[in-house]
Amino acid sequence: MKRFTILLVLLSLFSFQNIAEAHSGRTDSSGGHNCSDKSKAKGLCTGYHKHNGGSDSSSSSSSSSSGTSATTQSWDKDCSDFSSYEEVVEYWNSKGYSKTNDPEKLDGWGNAVDDGIPCEAPSGYDTSKINGSEAQLAKVTAEKDSAKGESEGYTVGLNDGSNGKGENLNITGSEAYVESYKDSYQKGYEEGLQKFESEKKKANEAGLALGSKQDKLVVPEVYQKKEQLRTAFEEGFNKGVATRDEAKKKEFEDKGYKNGLEDKHDEPKDVKEIYIDAYTVGYKKGQAELKEKYIKEGYDGALTMLEYKAPDYENEKYIEWYKEGFESNKEIKSIQEAAYNQGLSGEKYSVPKTYTKSEVIYKHYYDQGYEDYETEKKEDTATTAGGLGVIILGWLARRFYVAKKMVG
Repeated sequence: MKRFTILLVLLSLFSFQNIAEAHSGRTDSSGGHNCSDKSKAKGLCTGYHKHNGGSDSSSSSSSSSSGTSATTQSWDKDCSDFSSYEEVVEYWNSKGYSKTNDPEKLDGWGNAVDDGIPCEAPSGYDTSKINGSEAQLAKVTAEKDSAKGESEGYTVGLNDGSNGKGENLNITGSEAYVESYKDSYQKGYEEGLQKFESEKKKANEAGLALGSKQDKLVVPEVYQKKEQLRTAFEEGFNKGVATRDEAKKKEFEDKGYKNGLEDKHDEPKDVKEIYIDAYTVGYKKGQAELKEKYIKEGYDGALTMLEYKAPDYENEKYIEWYKEGFESNKEIKSIQEAAYNQGLSGEKYSVPKTYTKSEVIYKHYYDQGYEDYETEKKEDTATTAGGLGVIILGWLARRFYVAKKMVG
């Protein structure tokens, strides 16, 4: 009997607790209440609203339902319980709540449709701070896309640049992915291209070194894998060969020139044809200068001799060049005429400074002219005595004589 009495007391206490909580000041029998002025001022609600799944049938719920409701209401919060919206968000996030996980019914509080936003967010609030909100999900997605774009863009750009390819930014995806991809691609591409240009320079220098030593092209395996590196090596090699060839051509041309001046033909053997050609060019140049030397000697000789006399040269070729120069002298004609006319005028013998080196020739033709002068004087005297006919005959005879002298 004592035990029965204790059990009855406990059951009475339990029933009283349910009744007390069901009729607490927080919600009415429908599970709702009016928004307080305090909550309205905070922007947490606007009027009457329900939450916690409240309904008109709460009075007819079973004892089991009453027990569950009592348990739920022991930890349940509504929007009026928070001092600021930041506190709402902090609580929401700390619980890990979302649109599909909202046991306290904070989402939709005062709204007709649940949208994943607890209570009512103030105007302009950054809802991406709210766990599970569409803005946050979009932000997380954008961050993931951005990270993916950064990683993939850099990798592709680095690969393209390292292989000397052209830039390729033709990609598709979300705005965050594309933007991040392009920025990272550019960075990777520039790094790769810089590395590639360095490799090309090394390949070119290696080719240049090889070409400076030999004519046979042997491309190292390391430069055969990339066509552009192979090309750089070959360009360097060709430049090395060309530089070496130019130096050798100059060497053989100088030798040919020297041999030409010495009149000693010593054409190189077992060398490139371009070296032989260079030697020939130099030799001909030397021969031309040598010939010019003997032609000048002959030309100058003509200024000192009344008639040609072969020089005492052992090489017949030199004698021919000398004679060619002797016969090419046209100054002699001017000297002869000037000297003859001076003598013919009866002037006193005087060699102009310009003809001092040809005095032998000048004196010879002056004497001829002066001799004719003396003859003319005698003829003039005879002409005066012989009359007009004699004058004419005398003049003609004198002219014939002068012409004959000049020809001689």
